[in-house]
Amino acid sequence: MKSKRDLQRTIIPNRIFWKTLTTVAVVAFLAAAWFSAPAYAAFPEKPLTVVVPYKAGGSTDTMIRVLAKALAKEVGQPVVVQNRPGAGGAVGGMFIKNQAPDGYTILVGSIQITTWSPIHDNVDFTHKDFTYLGSFTEYQQAMITTPDKPFKTLDELVEYSRKNPGLTFADQSSLSKLVILYVAKQEGLDWRAVPTKGGGGMVPMLLGGHLDFAWSGGVHQRYGDKMVVMASCNPDRLNASPAAPSLSEKYSISMPSMVAVMGPKGIPADRVKFLENALRNASSNDPAFVKLLKENLKFPLKFRTGAQVEAELPGYIKQLSDAKEKMGF
Repeated sequence: MKSKRDLQRTIIPNRIFWKTLTTVAVVAFLAAAWFSAPAYAAFPEKPLTVVVPYKAGGSTDTMIRVLAKALAKEVGQPVVVQNRPGAGGAVGGMFIKNQAPDGYTILVGSIQITTWSPIHDNVDFTHKDFTYLGSFTEYQQAMITTPDKPFKTLDELVEYSRKNPGLTFADQSSLSKLVILYVAKQEGLDWRAVPTKGGGGMVPMLLGGHLDFAWSGGVHQRYGDKMVVMASCNPDRLNASPAAPSLSEKYSISMPSMVAVMGPKGIPADRVKFLENALRNASSNDPAFVKLLKENLKFPLKFRTGAQVEAELPGYIKQLSDAKEKMGF
């Protein structure tokens, strides 16, 4: 039979052994958790999806597909482009609103989606349902005509219209129709809207002499002296046509022009910052994208942060809401 001292000699080492074993197990567990944490928290760890809320083949779609390649280099993951057209971009907006706010699915399109659509269309979202990640350019929206017309400026168009009521213009959306007819109402003119299917539908009608003038989102810049810019529909004058006034200078109305990047509300702040920086670098430094933007589309490279985009929205919304009410749209 073992003595008390012998028992202590046996028990104490056993206690030390089990205590050491427990400590090793805990350390191993924590180490496993530590080394697995970065793999879980890393962003992005899978491909991103960029939604284009318009049909494939247009200028916006072309622009975003080139941008997606540049963005993929910045984020280290493939960037998949997905077209979800309909209702002037509202279909894509609704899709984005309902996605998980994890930063993996974003939309690139006109800021009119979150400013005009909630005012005019039957949509289940407002501008507050999105996280804004930035803007890198502006659509070059304008009232245009052709050189053969007896008017070349907005003032000349107004004067000619007084003597020749019933002039027709091509509009491509409810907002372009509202803005141009708003000008006509202030001047007491009779202008008649002719709906066209995008710029592709507008161009042959205008060049073919079937319309007196038109609204353009920027496609006119591809046609050089075949088209004449009479006025900018953006808040400011257009870079390529600085002599043409903005409608806002005389009529206190304009169309939101930003090409914005947005996701569902609630994307974590660190991911917002990461995506914003990636977007800035991709849009500013990628040679193929910069060439497409400046030389082919002739759109300005103008970067805004998500916070800057969001700060401009209330002003647009009030202006368009007031105009809609006055026009009875």
